Amino acid sequence: MKPLHIVHTEASLGWGGQEIRILTEAAGMVKRGHRVTLITPPEAEIYRQGESTGLTTIPLAIGRKKPSGVRAMQRWLSANPVDVINTHSSTDSWLAALACRFLDRPPPIVRTRHISASVHNNFATRWLYCKATRHIVTTGEKLRDELIDHNGYDPQSITSVPTGIDTRRFSPGGKMDARRRLGLPLNAPIIGIVATLRDWKGHSYLLDALAALPDRKVLLAIVGGGPQQQALEEQIARLGLKDRVIMPGNQDDGVPWLHAMDVFVLPSYANEGVPQGILQAMSCGISVIATPVGSITEAVRDGETGVIVPARDAAALRGAIEQLLADAALRLRYGDAARAVAVDKFGGGIMLDKMEAIFHGAVVG
Repeated sequence: MKPLHIVHTEASLGWGGQEIRILTEAAGMVKRGHRVTLITPPEAEIYRQGESTGLTTIPLAIGRKKPSGVRAMQRWLSANPVDVINTHSSTDSWLAALACRFLDRPPPIVRTRHISASVHNNFATRWLYCKATRHIVTTGEKLRDELIDHNGYDPQSITSVPTGIDTRRFSPGGKMDARRRLGLPLNAPIIGIVATLRDWKGHSYLLDALAALPDRKVLLAIVGGGPQQQALEEQIARLGLKDRVIMPGNQDDGVPWLHAMDVFVLPSYANEGVPQGILQAMSCGISVIATPVGSITEAVRDGETGVIVPARDAAALRGAIEQLLADAALRLRYGDAARAVAVDKFGGGIMLDKMEAIFHGAVVG
């Protein structure tokens, strides 16, 4: 396949799995010989992160749906030959689509849908997805099914491509060594979550479950930062959990934190594809507790690679935590099976193969 010039656009100012996937995918495509450019607002965290990795990163005012954003995008695209545009959030998707309307030879647009929120069925949105966009990528099969069944979109124009992870980097490791490195207790049971601190990730339900556990020695590691930081700290204080919750913030390397955990928990109640935190934990051979939200069950198979509990149910969450902490053999069995699924279905090379084929298909089609 010939090398392409792939442009990613991202209007979001935040930082989480979506932004990490963009940079991971971009780095992989560069290694495969493609030219990759990222367009994003200069105040966005992904702008700083993209520059720090050496990715060609262009600062444009595309953080809001404004005519100035359309003009900025149109001017840049007019001056820079592009083979395909991959948009990621609603705002940049609209700006890119409208900007391409003013180009004589617009590049095809591939729209990646990272979350499970419903897509409106109005005329304008159908134009964006069905006319302005050449192909739609979802991060899970259930998200794809929703666009087909609820919105009536053409199945041939939608492909599920779950986020791929580096299964060599995220691999099983020594629990005690990780805990020594991080200064964590060697003998205490530790459950953990690696996720941006957003409301729908369900941290508050996990804290309620922790407070209800009869074993007061169980510790919780909340790895990540985000807008719910203060609210969670207030809940921790209210529940009397200050001595049982560790909050190290965002980590450049989350592998030691995963290795230190006995059980990984992600009690999301909305907006998920297949979360990277879950895939990373599975690839590290850690048993997982999660909810049937978005496409999570495509990775976490209840009773095989982990436990699925209802969303927004702290009591069920507590029960699952108790079950796994009490049964080391069960944790090991789930963890081994989780590792096998992660390697077989969610490796980074699988994601890159699929996206590369989609980009080439969009250019040819």
